[in-house]
Formats: sequence, C-alpha cells, structure tokens
Amino acid sequence: MQNLNWLTQFPELTNLDQHAKDLLTQYARIVEAPVGTIGYREGGPCGAYVMRLAGQSRVYKMSTSGREILLYRVGAGETCVITTTCLLGNSDYPASTIVEEAIRDVIIPAAAFNQLMVDSAVFRKFVMTNYGALISDLIVLLDEVAFHSLDARLAKVLLDAKTPQITRTHQQIADELGTAREVVSRQLKRLEIKGIVTLGRGQIEIINRTSLEKLASA
Repeated sequence: MQNLNWLTQFPELTNLDQHAKDLLTQYARIVEAPVGTIGYREGGPCGAYVMRLAGQSRVYKMSTSGREILLYRVGAGETCVITTTCLLGNSDYPASTIVEEAIRDVIIPAAAFNQLMVDSAVFRKFVMTNYGALISDLIVLLDEVAFHSLDARLAKVLLDAKTPQITRTHQQIADELGTAREVVSRQLKRLEIKGIVTLGRGQIEIINRTSLEKLASA
C-alpha cells in the first residue's frame, strides 16, 4: 500500500507509532467487492483482519434446514467481531457474510495483525475496544431473540428502516429474524388488518408509526 490516508476513517489510530505505520504500509491492502460477493463462509479459515472503508455486508448463521438468521451488519468505519474472534482464537469462521452494498475494505493479513497486537498499544486498544462494543451488540441480539416476541422483533425491524416506505421482501425480513417467510407474511397481514401497515409487492408502508412503536417495546 502506498499510503495510509485511510487511517482518517479510524480516528483512534491517528496516534499509531511509526513502527506500526510501517507494518501497515508494508502489509495492509485495500480490496473492493460488488454486491452479492461472499466474504467468508462458515467453516472457512480466517486469514486477515478487516476494516470497512465503505459499503455494507451482512453476517449471518445458517441452520441445517437452510434457515438464515442475521447476526449483525458491518458498515463503513466498522470492523467484524467474528473475524476478530477467529484471529484471536486461531479458529475457523462460525458464520458467513455476503456483501449488501459494494464494499471497500482494508485487509491486514493475520501475521501482521498478530504482530501489531503485540507491538502497538494503540492498535491493540482499537481492536479490543471495537471487539467489546460488537460483543455487546451480539448480546442485545441474543436478548431480543430469546426474550422478545416475534411481533416485537418484526416491529423493530420495520422501524429501523427509518422511512415509511420499506422496499424489502417478506423473505428478506424472515432471513433477518431467523424465521420462515410464511410466518412473516402472516404477521404482516395482521398488522395490515389492524391498520398499522399496508402491503404491496416487495414493499411495506408504515401507516401508524405510534402503534408500531408500542408493539416494538412490548
């Protein structure tokens, strides 16, 4: 890599010592991938630390029956908790990821990552701080799956879209919730009957946001 201009997207690394910067200059590289690219697959080896510059990917777990559940998404300025876990534990990937919006990543090979973790207190703090925050997010997900009703989780997914018009299929929502498309379609139809949403082909419109918010907090 010719320069380290990408460091401006990660302010916590601005005080890296020269040795760490030299390692990054020598070993880090920028890669790009289009929508639909599989970043890694469950059971595959982990060879590098990933720092997202642009775009978004979805990290998910697939059951033996082929049902998918969303674990989290990785966006610009973020790292991947599962990748970090695999590198720290020298283990294979326990999940898979696919690109949802064309990505641009900084890739740090495992050997260089391990060296930076030993040599650079600034880099080590950055990695562990991000790791801790992402683990907290996963615990929130576990709490939602274990203790919240499907109605409440569906309402939250709709509200998270931040817009009344949601262009997503029932299957996409089902994948995010880790349930069957038929279940989501049934729940959405109930919301439509109650006057909370209206349904169209590949589109959902929120009509009564207040009722949806009450349902999400139930």
